[in-house]
Amino acid sequence: MFDFVFALILMPLILPLIVLCGFLIKLEDRGPVFYLGKRLGKDKKIFKMYKLRSMKVNAPDIRNEDGSTFNSDNDYRLTRMGKLVRKTSLDELPQLINVLIGDMSFIGPRPDLPEHINYYEGEEIRKLEVLPGISGYNQAYFRNSAEWKDRLKNDVYYVDNISFWLDVKILFKTIESIVFKKGIYVTSQQSNK
Repeated sequence: MFDFVFALILMPLILPLIVLCGFLIKLEDRGPVFYLGKRLGKDKKIFKMYKLRSMKVNAPDIRNEDGSTFNSDNDYRLTRMGKLVRKTSLDELPQLINVLIGDMSFIGPRPDLPEHINYYEGEEIRKLEVLPGISGYNQAYFRNSAEWKDRLKNDVYYVDNISFWLDVKILFKTIESIVFKKGIYVTSQQSNK
């Protein structure tokens, strides 16, 4: 209920920013404004996650060795506007729609691709016991710099220790990591997948 009400309050403030970014994305290459990626949610439910498109149309899917998304400051797939929205995390703003729909929360484990369920081991699947979040423990403290398996351990830690105060801590730490641009890009070697 808190997520829904807070998303409703934020939407009129955030919507103009989404519209402005969307206009600039469209202006740059005439492609779609949003990227709708399939993601794995609570109780293994698959949903479409809204993001502002940061990559060129039909860009190839490049993954790190651990299967996580490749992120780099020099990624040739990013548009000029895409570099800006990714560095500032503005690309995540449309996920307020997912919060309103009930697929996501403000704070929780970041959702994985549906096929990642085949690579969970032991307790790792427990991350699916809660709604995925726009931000979470990993994004607050590591952003994209942690290996995927380490992120899964942190997700289970979050599920085991979930509380209002932990969410508040994560929220403020997320703001700090965005402002100081910490851990945006993965430094491990990438590979095609």
